[in-house]
Amino acid sequence: MKPSVFVPAHITGFFEVVRVDDPLRTGSRGAGVVLDRGVETSIKVRGSEDKTVVRVNGKKENGESVSLRSLEILREITGFREGVSIHHRVDVPIGCGFGASAACALGSVLAVVRELELPVTVNTAGSVAHRAEVELGTGLGDLIAEMTGGIVIRTREGPPGYGRTDRITDRGLYVLTETLGELDTASVIRDETKVGEINRMGAGMIRRLLREPTPRMFMELSREFATGTSLITPELREPLEALSEGTLGASMAMLGNTVFALSEDPDAGGDDVYGIDFSGARFL
Repeated sequence: MKPSVFVPAHITGFFEVVRVDDPLRTGSRGAGVVLDRGVETSIKVRGSEDKTVVRVNGKKENGESVSLRSLEILREITGFREGVSIHHRVDVPIGCGFGASAACALGSVLAVVRELELPVTVNTAGSVAHRAEVELGTGLGDLIAEMTGGIVIRTREGPPGYGRTDRITDRGLYVLTETLGELDTASVIRDETKVGEINRMGAGMIRRLLREPTPRMFMELSREFATGTSLITPELREPLEALSEGTLGASMAMLGNTVFALSEDPDAGGDDVYGIDFSGARFL
């Protein structure tokens, strides 16, 4: 199998949760940065088995996953019967605030739609993957950003076609990261107390960023958000302060045990260095 879809990773700096009964009107507003590495997805048709098998970096996924749920929804709306094997090659830390679940979900849907020539537009494919993310609690806003590319401002919640985005221009910056472990996204976005704190801090930040749409302001707001919500874990405080030196600022990836910074210097610190992807999800 050869890679057929690339979906870049995405780090959120700050956000607000918007939750209603309709998963296609549920999501988050906020801002984040799209990386030049992410998830490559390939597919193999298995005949008329009506079954989906998902592998991530060669390891078979068992039980419920966002990729599997995405294809279940796609089957519901298109009626396709073929069995498919999905393989994701993930080039970023999983479960650490890089939007890998959204990238896997979107890559799965786009790959199947292309291979089976299903009557589904790119925006509809995004809506299917977004719905799966919302249902499983794996994410709320990464997907539309990963379809957009750049330093993305999500001005209206929801999937492509309903959600709205804008972008900040930059000067060829790098994204520096240091990851210390995983953080369960669902445990945060399903906790009403934490969501209340998130929305209290996130309220008005998009307006402030649109008044001064610069990478530095994005990082300042991200740090303010991470501090005000008390989401920064104790083990992140030291690397966060270290990465703040010589960069445009550092903060916590939402939501993961990861510190990130924007910098003009790729050697300013951190364990990993990424470029910024401006093209978004695409077929290879």
